[in-house]
Amino acid sequence: MGWIGEQVDSIKSIQFRQLLTQAITLGMIVTSALIIWKGLMCVTGSESPVVVVLSGSMEPGFKRGDILFLHMSKDPIRTGEIVVFNIDGREIPIVHRVIKVHERPDTGEVDILTKGDNNPGDDRLLYARGQQWLQRQHIMGRAVGFLPYVGWVTIIMTEKPIVKYILIGALGLLVITSKE
Repeated sequence: MGWIGEQVDSIKSIQFRQLLTQAITLGMIVTSALIIWKGLMCVTGSESPVVVVLSGSMEPGFKRGDILFLHMSKDPIRTGEIVVFNIDGREIPIVHRVIKVHERPDTGEVDILTKGDNNPGDDRLLYARGQQWLQRQHIMGRAVGFLPYVGWVTIIMTEKPIVKYILIGALGLLVITSKE
């Protein structure tokens, strides 16, 4: 039967203790990943320390599939910085450049206007209905670094869910059939 038959025989011969060890190992890997993510959130001050660029609106600076590393500090946001922000009613964050910052003299609050480098106009059409500016609470972080093209894995798994299920199934089979 070949390789598949060998894998099925391998799964049948797994003892309870070995299965329990593999389940605990998988749990430790998942827990470690969550701890690392939460640690990055604390260190960077951002609710999402890593994001993937999903569109071409920031080309040529950032291309679709680039991974951005974010940091959120108390420093004032300045014109020209690249920020990641959330819009009320939308779950996917947006990566764009700050083109205008306006400080309200009465309250000291800062209003921010953004634009994608590859877009013809500002982002007011993207903001929530009736919203003309972003406030600090909308900003998730500032881009401080990036890895080109690495985010394509995420994009492909989101756009083609079958790839995600095949990958999860293959990894699960690998965990179950590993001898150590």
